Amino acid sequence: MSVHRARSAAFAAVLTAAALSLTACGSAGSSTAKSGDAAGGKSAKTATSVADFGGMDGLIAAAKKEGKLHVITLPRDWANYGKLMDDFKAKYGIEIEDENPDGASQDEINAITSRKGQDRAPDVVDLGSAFALSAAKQGLLAPYKVTDFDKIPATMKNADGLHYNDYGGYMSIACDAKKVSACPKTFADLLKPEYKGMVALNGNPTKAGAAFGAVYAAALANGGSLDNIQPGIDFFAKVKQAGNFNPVEVTPATIEKGETPISIDWSYLNAGYADKFRSKGIDWQVAIPSDGSYAQYYNQAINKDAPHPAAARLWEEYLYSAEGQNGFLGGYATPALFDAMKTAGTLDAAGAAKLPPVEKPFTTFPAQEQTDTAKKTVTENWAKAIAG
Repeated sequence: MSVHRARSAAFAAVLTAAALSLTACGSAGSSTAKSGDAAGGKSAKTATSVADFGGMDGLIAAAKKEGKLHVITLPRDWANYGKLMDDFKAKYGIEIEDENPDGASQDEINAITSRKGQDRAPDVVDLGSAFALSAAKQGLLAPYKVTDFDKIPATMKNADGLHYNDYGGYMSIACDAKKVSACPKTFADLLKPEYKGMVALNGNPTKAGAAFGAVYAAALANGGSLDNIQPGIDFFAKVKQAGNFNPVEVTPATIEKGETPISIDWSYLNAGYADKFRSKGIDWQVAIPSDGSYAQYYNQAINKDAPHPAAARLWEEYLYSAEGQNGFLGGYATPALFDAMKTAGTLDAAGAAKLPPVEKPFTTFPAQEQTDTAKKTVTENWAKAIAG
C-alpha cells in the first residue's frame, strides 16, 4: 500500500520525560444500554468517560451494537496503524472503514464540517496539534477522558479531554545505501554535489506535517529558531539551487522504484521502511541529524457528531491501553504513555530498544503562537523559494 500521509504540521508544547523518551536508543461492569446509548439511556455522544457506560463492558456492548468505526487518513504503514486497526477489529468484532489514508489533517477537519449528520462522517481524527487546537476552537470535538487520562502528562493533553497526544517521533534523513555512495547524516550534507536530484520530502510543507517538520528542522540547523522558520525555507531554496531537490513526494512506492533515494521524514516512518524493504534488497539507512534535531507528537480526538459515538470512545480506550500504546511503539513511534508504562512495567522493552538513537534530544517544543507564525511564513514563502 502506498503511504503518503500529508499530515498537517504542529505540536503540543511538551517538556516532559515522555518527550525525552524519544531519545531512548476501567472498571468492569455491565450495561443494558441500547445502541448509541450509554448507561441509563444517556446518549453516547455526550459520554465523557467509560463510567457513563457503566464500565468497559457497557462501552463494549454499545460499540458492538453500532458495529462500525469510521476513521480517516490512517495509512496502514504509519505508526503501525494497520496492525492497530486489525487488532481492534479482531478484539471487538467492529468493522473499520479507513477513508482517504493519504490525506492531511485539514482533510480530516473538512470531513467533519462537510459531513455533519452523515453516517460517513469521521468518528475519530488523528491531528497535528495546531489542527487539534483549531478543531477544538471550532467546537468540533467531543470531551472524553480515557481510563488512563490522568497518566498522560498535563502538557500533552487538553484539560477537558478534547484532544491528547498519542505518539511522536523525530525528523530523520534516510537513504538507499545501494544507490547513494555515502548516505547523508546532517542537513549540511544535503548540499553536497553528489546528491543531485535525490533529496525529497513527504509532501508539501504548506499542507503536510512531515514536510513542515523537515523545514522546521532545517531552520534549527541553519541559525533559525522556533520563532524563525525562514532559514529552513532558505536552506531548501539552496538545495533546489544546487540541483539536489527532488519534487517527487516520498511514498514506499517511490522508494522501492528508486525515485526518491534520499528522504527527510519522521523517524518512525523511515525506520519502518527499513524493515519493510530489507527483504527486497533495499538497504534503507536512517539517521536523526544532529544539526537539526526536531520532534513532534500527533493528537487523538473524537468528532462531537460522530455517527458511531460508542465505537469512537472504545477506539480511544483501545489506543490508550497498554496494548494500543505498545502498538504505536511497534511502529517505531514513541507513545504518549511511554513513561507511565515504563514505571508500571507494561512497556514493550524490546520495542523501546529499537527506537532510533538521538544524539541531541529535542525537549523544548514550540508554543501555539510560534507554530502559527511558522505556518504563515511557510505558506507565504515556500512556493517562491522552491520555484526560484
